[in-house]
Amino acid sequence: MIRDALDGRRIGVTGATGFLGTAVVERLLRSVPGCEIVLLVRPGRTSDVARRAAREIFRNDAFDRLRSELGAAFDDEISRRVTVVAGDVGADGLGLSDDDRATFTGCDAVIHSAATVSFDSPLDAAVEVNLLGPSRLAAVLGAADAPAHLVAVSTCYVAANHRGAAPERLLPGSPYFPDVDWRDEVAAARRARADAEAASRDPERLAAFRKQARAELGAAGTPLLASRTERERQQWVADRLVEAGRARARSLGWPDVYSFTKALGEVALLEQRAGVPLTILRPSIIESALAEPHPGWIRGFRMTDPVIIAYARGLLREFPGIPEGIVDVIPVDLVAAAICAATADALAAPADPAGGPAVYQVASGAANPLRYRRLVDLGRDYFTANPLYDEHGQPIVVPEWSFPGRGRVQGQLQRARTALERAERLLATLPLRGRQADWSARIEDKREEADRALGYVEIYGSYAETEAVFGVDRLLGLWDRIEPADREAFAFDPRTIDWHHYVHDVHMPAVVRSARVKTTPGGRRSTPREERLRAAVLAPDRHLAAFDLENTLIASNVVESYSWLATRRLPTDRRMRFVLKTLAEAPGLLALDRRDRGDFLRHFYRRYEGAPVEQLHEDAAELFSRLVLTKSFPAGFRRVREHRALGHRTILITGALDFLVEPLRPLFDDIVCARMGVAGGRYTGELDQVPPTGEARAIVLADYAAAEGLRLEEAVAYADSASDLPMLEAVGFPVAVNPETRLSAIARKRGWLVEQWTKAPGGPRPLLPIPREPHASMRP
Repeated sequence: MIRDALDGRRIGVTGATGFLGTAVVERLLRSVPGCEIVLLVRPGRTSDVARRAAREIFRNDAFDRLRSELGAAFDDEISRRVTVVAGDVGADGLGLSDDDRATFTGCDAVIHSAATVSFDSPLDAAVEVNLLGPSRLAAVLGAADAPAHLVAVSTCYVAANHRGAAPERLLPGSPYFPDVDWRDEVAAARRARADAEAASRDPERLAAFRKQARAELGAAGTPLLASRTERERQQWVADRLVEAGRARARSLGWPDVYSFTKALGEVALLEQRAGVPLTILRPSIIESALAEPHPGWIRGFRMTDPVIIAYARGLLREFPGIPEGIVDVIPVDLVAAAICAATADALAAPADPAGGPAVYQVASGAANPLRYRRLVDLGRDYFTANPLYDEHGQPIVVPEWSFPGRGRVQGQLQRARTALERAERLLATLPLRGRQADWSARIEDKREEADRALGYVEIYGSYAETEAVFGVDRLLGLWDRIEPADREAFAFDPRTIDWHHYVHDVHMPAVVRSARVKTTPGGRRSTPREERLRAAVLAPDRHLAAFDLENTLIASNVVESYSWLATRRLPTDRRMRFVLKTLAEAPGLLALDRRDRGDFLRHFYRRYEGAPVEQLHEDAAELFSRLVLTKSFPAGFRRVREHRALGHRTILITGALDFLVEPLRPLFDDIVCARMGVAGGRYTGELDQVPPTGEARAIVLADYAAAEGLRLEEAVAYADSASDLPMLEAVGFPVAVNPETRLSAIARKRGWLVEQWTKAPGGPRPLLPIPREPHASMRP
């Protein structure tokens, strides 16, 4: 029945780049060799739809079985049977060209699986795709002389606000559907976007976004701060719309914006379909494949997977839910098979049946329920026998859940998050760097874990408390009608699922593989990540290596250098007064440095006004040997030599003054530094040009690379501070050296190499950066 009904047909599919859509396309190509497929694919930012389909659909391991069967003929088979058109269900008219419209509307049936599936999508995005998308599709199909049969994939959770039996019936007029007008909801969602955008541009909020950007990036420079400020604003708007969607959905009894907009999308489609024949198919929670195309096939993290991994890693000590409640899970291959069967049945009898379009729920709860307590027990048994391992190679003991209420768990996590945020803010005020900055990183990790756990509870907790039981009478009736040969190729009977086998032998192993977590004891057997990154940095293919100086190659700074020079020729009593004055100024200088490194240097270098040039150059040579070298990082200097030995160009870019870094010139191919003006043999205290800090460093590096014919994507940059982010982001291989707190967090999140370089042991460790004895000219 199924093969015969679909043989020679042209089937349109939306959402083919998603989990379910990929499974449907694979099943049609492998099990119905006589059909053709038209894919509606949204264009990517940098690639056309054909390349996107090849990359995101046909390279997926779902097609390994078909690729193995066809061998070298696989690509030809795809080219012969698959047509890709550019379109977007979030746009009126689907954004189709005239030719693509003719191709798409020429289909016999269209399977609509495209959706915004995130449970915490912004309200307006979910409305445009989930609510209006099916109606837009029906409008395009309805304009054809012979409209294609539309198989619209919805979700069982359109009835999640119902307790007890939820049969396969249309939503309008059902007792659990609230009295709301979908048009009003569309208008309200669009207003919410406009209101949030306007509110985000309020001067006080813009100042708050700027403050938050500066707190995260420090003195990173105006362009980077502006970019971060705009991202903060956009995130604020998105957060407001996420909360608006969550609040509106829950006010009407739905667990989230996904089920809310899917429900209204069904109602809108029934009103707007204009004679397009229709079948509605509602899966429950779609998870990894039971058998097809191979057991455990999964694409990305599905709904329950983050909770499972968080539980296995010991991060979720408690989770709300009703222990005797049903977790309605259905393997993806059963859903794909049911879609094929429903499509074939619709094409065999194209007119709507009496009573309106057919509705099928592909679910397990009514026919083969998986109770929440049993799922937890199965998960605990699995991870007790097959534990995950922590970073020290020790097995993680999974917790015992007591099934508390959602409010209690949320309260515990919110209190933990608040405490960790306070600790984070406190550490951010301290001048920590290198390994000390790891304290802040560890606290940030714990805070992020609490955030994730709280998000899981808020997003998924309601599903563990759902008391609707989704009926599958029509689905089982369809199963009874298909022929035995089709039952083997298109199995979708939920009664056949052995939950112990599925959870233990299929799903849990698949989730663990997908999560790429540590599953073996002891240390890692593969090459450590730091070694791989270091090898990439020192590969012969690199072109250029740029280095910061302070706290990257030496444990010193411009204040220490000035203090040494300024006290070099002072008597002891004046030297002590100088030290006390400098210590008193330290907090203000640190604050100015954190606000803007360039402004700090301009302000501080004015102290050199009137200093004799010849005398400073003489003292600078002694400063280098007595202070700079004793505070140097031997590993850093070795790294410079390694780059030069590999034929890489090396450049030092620093805000330090030229006469202070002159002794380092033999180590580098070029040095870019700060220079002061000179008048009458004395320094003016004013810089000749913009100091090479922040974004200026990135510009200097880009200009240097262009002048030398070098590519920045093959360049390496070493720096210690978030103020150096423009330079680090400009190159292909950034390295954070002894990073301060902000940069440490950024480098960890972005996967950059982090080096911890130290001073040579045994050297002098003066308490203050001043000469031990005054210059000979000041001795009695």
